[in-house]
Amino acid sequence: MISKPSLLFCFFSVVILFASKQAISQDNNWTQFRGNNLNGTAATQNITLKFDDSSIKWKTKIHDSGYSSPVVYNNQIWVTTAKPDGKELYAVCINFQTGEIIYDIKVFTPDEVEGKHSLNTYASPTPCIEKGFVYVHYGSMGTACINTSNGSIVWKRTDFKCRHVQGPASSAVIYKNLLILHFEGTDVRYIVALDKSDGKLIWRSDRPVEPYEQLAKIGRKAYITPVIINVKGRDMLISNGSAICIAYDPNSGKEIWRVVDGGESTISMPFTENGIVFWYAGFMVSGDGSKFTELLAVNPDGNGDITATNVLWKKRDEQSQNQLLTPVIKDGLIYTVNTRNSLMCIDAATGKEIWSKHVTSNYNASPIYADGNIWFFSVKGEVLIIKAGLKYEVVAQNQMDSGIWATPAILRSSVIMRTQKYLYRIGGE
Repeated sequence: MISKPSLLFCFFSVVILFASKQAISQDNNWTQFRGNNLNGTAATQNITLKFDDSSIKWKTKIHDSGYSSPVVYNNQIWVTTAKPDGKELYAVCINFQTGEIIYDIKVFTPDEVEGKHSLNTYASPTPCIEKGFVYVHYGSMGTACINTSNGSIVWKRTDFKCRHVQGPASSAVIYKNLLILHFEGTDVRYIVALDKSDGKLIWRSDRPVEPYEQLAKIGRKAYITPVIINVKGRDMLISNGSAICIAYDPNSGKEIWRVVDGGESTISMPFTENGIVFWYAGFMVSGDGSKFTELLAVNPDGNGDITATNVLWKKRDEQSQNQLLTPVIKDGLIYTVNTRNSLMCIDAATGKEIWSKHVTSNYNASPIYADGNIWFFSVKGEVLIIKAGLKYEVVAQNQMDSGIWATPAILRSSVIMRTQKYLYRIGGE
């Protein structure tokens, strides 16, 4: 591992650009998991911090079960949901202004349904949306494109298979004319890019076999959503599956570089700021059998195996067996909650913990930065809002009707929040 001073960290912030060429303002729409730019950062201001009868514009019951996050385009909000047994998979469209259901579409009725973890659902992957079309994904059970103007299904694919074992969770990502999907099972692990207009396969990239051979079969699966960055004018798809993180050319699927980290069952997606890529490596096992996880900081300007040359620092977390949520980073500070309920602020330049606070619930939805604050959402329905910065300062706390597993969308001064029972719009005009 190579340590680097803060000067190098700042240097990379100048020479490497990390905004996708397709990046657009997130204040009007919220098109993918963690927003248009996959970074958990909202552009809106004047957000209601206190939830009460006056600030809740509407709440709408969403039938059955799903942890997919809401995506928003113009006056439509889309989520997915599924029967608890996975035998019926739905896409639901809700009116942004009124909360009325516009479409409730049964997309798939799988012939065979694989088991899942008790903490997962059959509708956990988040859709992605653009003008005229929404793309819904249910892992190996199917992927579909829906026309948002009339609710008709444009195309379907059910032929990409893997053994999720504990249910699907990786979300679809739009890149130019492509829809990029991850299939990370115990049996096979690969990424595909489809032509988003007709669903035809453009490229497929299989994970290398060697890094997985040391892992138990159950640990080879992963649930990650990738991030797309730009390094010196070159787009990279950063994908941290179990055992290995790989940067791919998103146009062709060809590998650019890799870092072998050895983690199992990776869940949290990569995140970036100031020319550095960060990711959690799933869980690893010490010599005494205890499990831990590591957060890595990596300089992505490289080719081939960069494990020995480009890792800037590693932060080992002995308290946590894995990392479920994806941290949010703002102005050189990383905000996260581990699986032992430690809410932390970490210096992105060094990996050192600045402060930590024990919270009384699990936070599995990913935090969001919005208008100077960091928002956290717990499985007990707690919404904790803290001020971004070097000191722990609570701005507001709210309690929802039931647990929050889906990462909300924050746009147009509104919070679009999905609990286990309802979809809410809070605040805004």
